[in-house]
Amino acid sequence: MLSHYFRFNRLDRQLSEQRPRLHRMALAWCGDPVLADDLVQDTLTKALEKQEQLKDDERLGAWLYKILHNCWMEYLRTRRPEFDIDGIELTCTDCPEQRFASDQLSEQVQAAVASLPLGQRQVMTLVDLEGCSYEQVALILEIPLGTVMSRLSRARDNMKKRLQGIRTADNVRYLRRVK
Repeated sequence: MLSHYFRFNRLDRQLSEQRPRLHRMALAWCGDPVLADDLVQDTLTKALEKQEQLKDDERLGAWLYKILHNCWMEYLRTRRPEFDIDGIELTCTDCPEQRFASDQLSEQVQAAVASLPLGQRQVMTLVDLEGCSYEQVALILEIPLGTVMSRLSRARDNMKKRLQGIRTADNVRYLRRVK
């Protein structure tokens, strides 16, 4: 009984030490500090309830992250979908104005891509449009992996500068970082 008491105290201390790391992870996953607190609390409660399942104290961090993951998945499964319909603007999706705006955006992006130096254009289209890995691009273009990464970075920076002011009629940004 005494060894169980010491194990419980040691586990309690270890859980207290792990709490900030768990909270950072939960906050990164859910984006809500209050929900992150709840997830960490559920994680620690379950850890204490199931402490006999932890066979190797060296794996405490991984074990706690697994419990946190399970708590997060349980939350996602059981919550009801939330939709704020006040922020939804009802517009046509296939009207002439939308097609025109989409065509203009497409032309501007194509022009921006065409204005890139050849090396940057090749790397960016292979990675961002075709989904090739950096290693595949290095083999295809017969260039070092570091060159692939630097060209891609420069190409994305150039595209961002060239397309910075582009917005649709609805004032919504459609350009996003792919990788």
